[in-house]
Amino acid sequence: MSLVDLGTTLHTDQLTRSRLVRLLPIRIARAIYKELTRGPVVYGLEWGDPDVWTPLRFIRDKYVVPFVSPDHIAVDIGCGGGRWTRYLLGFKTVYAVDYYENLLSEFRKTFARYQHVKPIKNNGTDFPGIPAQSVDYVLSFGCFGHINQTLIDSYLGNIKGILKPRGNVVIHYSDKNKIMAQEPGFADNTPEQMRALVLRHGYTIVQEDTTTMWNGSIIHFTI
Repeated sequence: MSLVDLGTTLHTDQLTRSRLVRLLPIRIARAIYKELTRGPVVYGLEWGDPDVWTPLRFIRDKYVVPFVSPDHIAVDIGCGGGRWTRYLLGFKTVYAVDYYENLLSEFRKTFARYQHVKPIKNNGTDFPGIPAQSVDYVLSFGCFGHINQTLIDSYLGNIKGILKPRGNVVIHYSDKNKIMAQEPGFADNTPEQMRALVLRHGYTIVQEDTTTMWNGSIIHFTI
């Protein structure tokens, strides 16, 4: 069949299928099934579910999942409700760090049954109770996008204290070069500024992603 064959039923067949799946009883049945089979409702998914949103799924599959190891220790900075902590459960130990006690209380509702997940309330940029040079992987998504350069600088110094040699750090941060980061609440930061901060602390940059996210960028570095 030629692509210009006007006798094709391709589009009319698609319309028939579309009408079927859009029938109200079918839509209701699908919604009920989705609700019954979904996992725990985690605070933070309203900002984007990495299982659903293509850019976040890409970040998950490239910068998070490949680093998970049952012999390693991970830290999630600014864990919130655990939107990204869910993907770190395969680590031997996961330290979930947040400054806000009410967020940690929400976090515990979902992750209390995981004995290897340790919620930690910090004082802003520190890591209370995490042994020096014990961490293999550090992740922060949705936190550094909202804190200023002074706090980022302090965090980078303190990460250096807990990270093992050749440990990996992945941080999502605000990128003011992008229109979506012009909204109130996003920190004044750019890839150039973030790169300079990371290098100033003696880290080695492994890779950067300045295109996937619509309001920020990703930097992956090691020591």
